[in-house]
Amino acid sequence: MQLSGPIADRYRDFATYAAGDSPTFEAWALGVAEDPELHAWLADLPEPKQQPNLVFAAARWHGAAAPGEYAGLKEVLLDREQEVKATIRARATQTNEVGRLATIAPVLGTIEGPLALVEVGASAGLCLFPDRYDYDWPGAGALTGSGGPTLLAEATGPVPVPDRHPDVAWRAGVDLNPLDVTDDDATAWLENLVWPEQDERRERLRAAVAVTRREPPYLVRGDLLDHLPSLLDEAGRHGTPVVLHSAVVAYLDDAGRERFHDAMTARVAAGECRWISNEAPRVLPRVTGAHVPGPGRFVLALDGVPVAFAHGHGHSLEWLAAP
Repeated sequence: MQLSGPIADRYRDFATYAAGDSPTFEAWALGVAEDPELHAWLADLPEPKQQPNLVFAAARWHGAAAPGEYAGLKEVLLDREQEVKATIRARATQTNEVGRLATIAPVLGTIEGPLALVEVGASAGLCLFPDRYDYDWPGAGALTGSGGPTLLAEATGPVPVPDRHPDVAWRAGVDLNPLDVTDDDATAWLENLVWPEQDERRERLRAAVAVTRREPPYLVRGDLLDHLPSLLDEAGRHGTPVVLHSAVVAYLDDAGRERFHDAMTARVAAGECRWISNEAPRVLPRVTGAHVPGPGRFVLALDGVPVAFAHGHGHSLEWLAAP
């Protein structure tokens, strides 16, 4: 009989999400889901810190081999418990997956520029540079000429392929713990967050760090709800303010998610900004509505209206037909 409870459910859900992308993380998550000893180990941590990606990253930081067997993960978690838990408490996932720009760029292309970007949950700010990449959407088209690396997303549906790169006049981000892209420890942690078996993604991260180091972004430390008003005021002096986020609002509690949704809906209605959200379907249920993407897919929305389903790391884009 399967173990039940929130920890088991959370790790089984993650195993489904990781399936096909990381056999190691899929096996590790399924192992934790059925291991009562590790349920007790995790129960000592605050609920937000029990997330699989963070736990696995901390274990790897302290020597768990990946790719590797579940037994190796468990050995590190138990034998180096204090060090691993200190890392979990001190750090965050902050994956900063620049590949998601391949799914966000077509949405940016529908917004009149110049654009003033404000990313909430910006991490090191790697996703604040959509104008510095080329894009390939097999099945739909491509966009070249930036001189930067190429990001790829397999495309289906009527994707509005941009005919030019975004005109970004200003860019800024807010994060509880912004990472300095020029700091080697911070970038090493970002690289550690890349899933096992994903060498291509790891190389993409290194290229993104190189792009961002040429012009480190303006990042503000603090709560997104506190700093968003002042950032939008400044953004409005430079162009069309665009608030964007990807796999970030999931880290708010339910009340925080509702407050964020209400705040963004009000700002969009007042004409203060455009809003691009790219989150798992349960995170912003009033945005998701009746749309049900497949496993590992996010709901990509503009101004609270779903426009596409996107792979969580940007590998694919399924544009929805216009209503």
